[in-house]
Amino acid sequence: QVQLEESGGGSVRAGGSLRLSCAVSGITGSSYCMAWFRQAPGKGREGVASIDADGSTDYADSVSGRFTISQDNAKNTLYLQMNNLKPEDTGMYYCAAVESARVPGPWATLDLGLFNLGHWGQGTQVTVSS
Repeated sequence: QVQLEESGGGSVRAGGSLRLSCAVSGITGSSYCMAWFRQAPGKGREGVASIDADGSTDYADSVSGRFTISQDNAKNTLYLQMNNLKPEDTGMYYCAAVESARVPGPWATLDLGLFNLGHWGQGTQVTVSS
């Protein structure tokens, strides 16, 4: 059974940094595309960053150049380094995983519909004040 557990959220001032972690267990055999999504109050869930099994990445335009997604396969952990945080980055951040076989190409994806076929963590809250 695949389990994802996020940590590292918190409250910071604008311009600050946070690093989110996602501990992954139960993934064996198949390769997975991993991603971070976020959901602000009253808004839909949106993709932030993704990384596929080969290491290719994809970022939302709103975070490109400020956020970095990475994974440590030895530690079974996914990371999201967030720098120069802005108030609009506030929200619940979720770790997600979908089997690479479901992704229609050899690239990372931020397709919410695809990840809804996979696995999700419970989320960690990020609050950025101005």
